[in-house]
Amino acid sequence: MLAVIMEPETMEDIVTLKWNFTPKDYFEDEIRIDRDDYEMIIKDGLVEAHINAEVYDKEHKMRDSLHQKLNARFLGVQLLRRRPYTLSKASMYRIHPDGRKDVTVFPEPCVMTMTARNADIVVKDKDGNVVSDSRRDRVEKEKEFAELAERHSSDLDAENLLNSYNAAVNDPNNELVHLYEIRDALSTLFSDGKKARKELGLSVTKWNRLGTLASREPLKQGRHRGQSTGKLRDASEKELTEARDIACDFIEAYWVYLDECNNQTSR
Repeated sequence: MLAVIMEPETMEDIVTLKWNFTPKDYFEDEIRIDRDDYEMIIKDGLVEAHINAEVYDKEHKMRDSLHQKLNARFLGVQLLRRRPYTLSKASMYRIHPDGRKDVTVFPEPCVMTMTARNADIVVKDKDGNVVSDSRRDRVEKEKEFAELAERHSSDLDAENLLNSYNAAVNDPNNELVHLYEIRDALSTLFSDGKKARKELGLSVTKWNRLGTLASREPLKQGRHRGQSTGKLRDASEKELTEARDIACDFIEAYWVYLDECNNQTSR
């Protein structure tokens, strides 16, 4: 759909890409991203990227590339939030020097997901200084994971790991199956589990524990439900949280590994 809207004059053509996402509070704080060729703002269910039109016209796949990087940020934060999300395709408008605005819109249905939050805790010392702030720490960790996910969004193996975690969030009946895929993928990537643990600095205890939860416990969300001789049971929230945390640690370790490889290459 194309429309022409009058705007105040600008000195040069500017292309703006817009995405909508739900839940609107998926990111707790406003995020601003400044790159050489674009700037992006993420806030309250809306993403805007502002690009010089000359740059945009030269990079024919820029919209797809930015969508991939943006989606990687959502997948990275999902490791911590454990919430489903929706991200629309990007609509686009171009502001011309004479004030005209060309708008291209790709309408999509919106699905809202509501999730309750735990209360945040702030701990202060006797002088009133903040010792720990759960919300601050959580927001900083979310920013860190979003940056890591975007930085390695072109790595197909990193993308597959995040997609498996995303599948676990969106397919709770098979959650442990999808979380085990992360361990399995790392084993394949490094030839076997022992090499994967060595390269990524993973503990044998966590490695084996994820295998136990996903493959050996008689859990309805597990891999070998048809092989259990006894009655299957639902995994407890404690067991699911444990499996999620381990899978999250594995993905973070792979990001760190990629950073180390890139640093060695640049020396």
